[in-house]
Amino acid sequence: MYRLKKDREFKRVYRQGRSLAGRYVVIYYLPVDGIGRRFGFSVSKKTGKAVQRNRLRRLLREICRLHTDHFASGHDYIVIPRRSAAGKSFAELKEDMLRLAARIGREGDR
Repeated sequence: MYRLKKDREFKRVYRQGRSLAGRYVVIYYLPVDGIGRRFGFSVSKKTGKAVQRNRLRRLLREICRLHTDHFASGHDYIVIPRRSAAGKSFAELKEDMLRLAARIGREGDR
């Protein structure tokens, strides 16, 4: 799994991309040239203390790693958990993210 790391990469996805919101996460996505998928994670301090934010980031990263094939290829993604995501289980977060990934795939077919 490739990751977005540079500020300019994040800004480009925010500026030019589209977003979909779920119950626990918001995903910004942008089609790019290339065959891979890159993921970036942005967790606000409003979500909780550092331990909670890092746990949430690890859970989201693991969901993306295990279910990469659910996300459309040739896109950059930024995953932003909502405040309501704090304390949720892996299964709840996974269900929400995969539902959004399916919607992104359907929108790409149009």
